[in-house]
Amino acid sequence: MYTPLRTRNRITSIDLLRGLVMIIMALDHTRDFFHIDAWTRDPVDPETTYFGLFFTRWITHFCAPVFVFLAGSSAFLQSLYKSKPELSVFLITRGLWLILIEVVVINFAFSFDPGYQIIGIQVIWAIGICMVILGLLCWLPLKFLLPIGLLIVVGHNLLNYYESGKEHFSFFYSLLHHSNLFPISASHSILVFYPFLPWLGLMICGFCFASLFGKYEGLKRKSLFMRMGAAIFLFFILLRLTNVYGDSAVWEKENSPLRTLFSFLNTEKYPPSLLYLCMTMGPAIFLLGYWDKARGRIADFISVYGRVPFFYYILHFFLIHFLSMLAFLARGHSFSSGILSNKELPNFIIPGEGYNLWITYLIWILVFLSLYPLCAWYDKYKRNHKGNKLLSYL
Repeated sequence: MYTPLRTRNRITSIDLLRGLVMIIMALDHTRDFFHIDAWTRDPVDPETTYFGLFFTRWITHFCAPVFVFLAGSSAFLQSLYKSKPELSVFLITRGLWLILIEVVVINFAFSFDPGYQIIGIQVIWAIGICMVILGLLCWLPLKFLLPIGLLIVVGHNLLNYYESGKEHFSFFYSLLHHSNLFPISASHSILVFYPFLPWLGLMICGFCFASLFGKYEGLKRKSLFMRMGAAIFLFFILLRLTNVYGDSAVWEKENSPLRTLFSFLNTEKYPPSLLYLCMTMGPAIFLLGYWDKARGRIADFISVYGRVPFFYYILHFFLIHFLSMLAFLARGHSFSSGILSNKELPNFIIPGEGYNLWITYLIWILVFLSLYPLCAWYDKYKRNHKGNKLLSYL
């Protein structure tokens, strides 16, 4: 029984954590469009990076896993006031809607290419296809779902052994577990950036995890989540030390302790390895406990972004790229020169041009603060129109 949660009241810690990662996510995308080294340097390469750049990229590693995990948790919370058929239909239709938005809207926001010469399928696609599959699996009891989710998260890196030494993968296998670029015509390609298998396991785990909100309350729940998060992060450290399993790239001792730490923390995101997921979700679950029943102006401010994450996600991409275009023109380039022949880059981006990290951070702050009024308005609008089912799709 999950009696304590049989209402539509939101869970503060979920909104707060999701809001925080939405804000942090904008930092990575701002870096992509404004930082001078965004397209010429790997920010997490231990041999060439520096602390500020490494941290700027590394902290954003938490965004996609938390977003996917909490999407699964939100699906479970929906199940508390939806029947199984209603939940299944909702997850399948919303998942298909997200895939459509990824292909049509997010791709244009990222590239500003109306010809869609490269269609990237990234995190929104991954959430969408995982929702469709979860919509089929949600009929299963949690005692069956949880082992499925854990098996995928823990075991998917076994596919690395199959992939080792292979150069060519089918499109459908790449959708499952291997990032790749696939030409579909002379001028159009599909970039599989987020293979969905490990994200599916994570979403299923998030779905099952949310049941704990109804089983435990107060200090007991807070303590459980904090201990669980700490244990997952400790597992990451211990397994990473072995260099045996859980990530395609081993860490190495570098010429300084800081660079060795960079190497240790540089885990694989595309697709997300077991170690990557443990590194990010351990602290995230810890914070879900630590922030249980969090209150205050800062928490309220951050939670606004967490209550309208998809709305914010779409807006922030358009805003960042639009500001990037204005900066491109302000640097003396013509509009026509920003329409690039190399469609692997967004339009109005020239590798090696841009700004230092300080300016990048200032632009990031401008971006998420400027979107706050719209997010607050939409949050209020949703709360005042809870009966409108269409709003649950945005």
